[in-house]
Amino acid sequence: MSIDSAPPAGTTATSNNAAAPGATGPHYDFQDAQAGDLGVLAAIADAMKSDSLADRLESLKRLNVLALAMGEERTRDELIPFLDESIDDEDELLLSLAEVLGDFVQYVGGPKYTYVLLRPLENLAAAEETVVRDKAVESINKLVETMDQEQVEEYLIPCIARLSAGEWFTSRSSAAGLYAAAYGKVTDAIQSKLRGGYEALCKDDTPMIRRAAASNLEQLVERIEKDHVISFAIPNFRRLADDDQDSVRLLTVEPLVAITKRLTTEECKQYLGESVQRLCVDKSWRVRYMVADHFVAIAKNIKDRELQEEMVNVAISLMHDNEAEVRGAICTQLDGLADLAAPEAIVARLQAPLQELVEDPSQHVRATLGKHIGSLCRVFGKEGSIKHLLPLLLRLLKDTFPDVRLNIISKLDVVDSVVGIDSLSQSLLPAIVELAEDKQWRVRLAIIEYVPLIASQLGVQFFDEQLSNLCMSWLGDPVFSIREAATVNLKKLTEVFGVDWARSTIIPKILAMANHPNYLYRMTTIFAITTIAPSVTAEIVRDLILPSLEGLVNDPIPNIRFNVAKSLEPLTLALRKSEDTKALETSVIRPTLARLKEDLDPDVRYFAHRSLAAIDAA
Repeated sequence: MSIDSAPPAGTTATSNNAAAPGATGPHYDFQDAQAGDLGVLAAIADAMKSDSLADRLESLKRLNVLALAMGEERTRDELIPFLDESIDDEDELLLSLAEVLGDFVQYVGGPKYTYVLLRPLENLAAAEETVVRDKAVESINKLVETMDQEQVEEYLIPCIARLSAGEWFTSRSSAAGLYAAAYGKVTDAIQSKLRGGYEALCKDDTPMIRRAAASNLEQLVERIEKDHVISFAIPNFRRLADDDQDSVRLLTVEPLVAITKRLTTEECKQYLGESVQRLCVDKSWRVRYMVADHFVAIAKNIKDRELQEEMVNVAISLMHDNEAEVRGAICTQLDGLADLAAPEAIVARLQAPLQELVEDPSQHVRATLGKHIGSLCRVFGKEGSIKHLLPLLLRLLKDTFPDVRLNIISKLDVVDSVVGIDSLSQSLLPAIVELAEDKQWRVRLAIIEYVPLIASQLGVQFFDEQLSNLCMSWLGDPVFSIREAATVNLKKLTEVFGVDWARSTIIPKILAMANHPNYLYRMTTIFAITTIAPSVTAEIVRDLILPSLEGLVNDPIPNIRFNVAKSLEPLTLALRKSEDTKALETSVIRPTLARLKEDLDPDVRYFAHRSLAAIDAA
């Protein structure tokens, strides 16, 4: 079947090409396309030339069907050249094609013919739209994995050369992403040419090309030999790190990390010390941000203890940076930062900057600090943490920004393991209560999720005295998501404190809500006991839960009745766990559901029927 023709003579086309009323062109339905359905194949071929972008996109998704029907040889000789020459310049279509071709090896005859796919992808790699180029480069790199040395040298290397010499920056920037994949599959002589070609990209007059070279240098560093890391990677890294464009310099931080991994301590000190120092104090905050974000990885890879201790001073200067983003980024590195010098030195040097960060004008910085400051407890030790860190933690617990308080509470297990929860509890409780009553429901939801963690550390007595009523109040929250999370919270607390605690403390309070005049409270009772049931004993279900549900079977609100019907299924499974309670399925559960099946409300009847069917099937 020719790409631009109908099925061969003697066959009947059955494609649904009729235009819908008011449509501007034919619509193609490929939902059930099979390789042998000639009508659908004709539709795919026609749709590739349709005026409708949606039809052309759909045709690309079904391209494999067309390729299977045409066979491997005709796919190579006809379909791929057609795609290369005929695809229009719609970015969405080009992006889809770039993605499809990366997985098309099996349709052109396997790895032996992978090179056939390079030409259309090379053209796509020179496209104007960035996402199209990136996807084309990604697909070419995927193809390289299936190519042998002969194919790489005969087809890929010339492709890289053409892209690298392209007149427009688009092709040269794409070329930078292909060098690393090709490097390990060619001879030493060609590797030398590849290094020369990449160096030319690093020196290119166009900033976009230098950015591409900087962003892809990391992958190349991981593949080249150690000698070439020093002779090739480091000089080009330095060149890019000294670039007059900060958008280039910031992209050299990740290659720096990769280079430091390949060097010895002395080599790091000899070749990189000055460059690292310059990046750390770069005039652009975006470069300093990247350094701060990768600070520990850079410092640890340098390996020289003296230089690492100097890096601590650099980190402290970043904590005082004028830009909040930089200060926030260095806060994420506190845990690893503590390993760069002796503990006593870290304790002495971090006290002052930490006190300033606690009062930082940026709430984002304080929130980031709240998430990571607890990691310093292991270095400060119990005594040092109580003396130096605990006052800072307590101040953060009183912060006006809820995310700061939430981040402290979320990491309490780290603090507790060193200083003990007793030291925190006095300030912890007011912070929890304030968060629990926050006007933003998402804040209330977040604190609910941390309650089981807090409870496990505070202990059952503190919880019962201070937090039990608060947890119950969430069951009456006006926001459904809060009520739902509160029921899950009670289940987790039951798992933390045990079934006996739940029986005496929580379950009676839940069941008391079954008589509340507001139907939402009665509904929440059903949700809560249904959620808790799998975590308690069958005897508790029999003695406490079932009697309360029986009182709700006749509730005047249909929503209550059909939720009772839904809850009886999980309760039945709970009752089956004990021989003493199994009989209740026959004597209580099934008669109750039978009664609800006769309810006047259709929804109640439906859910009663569904629960009975589920119980029978279980």
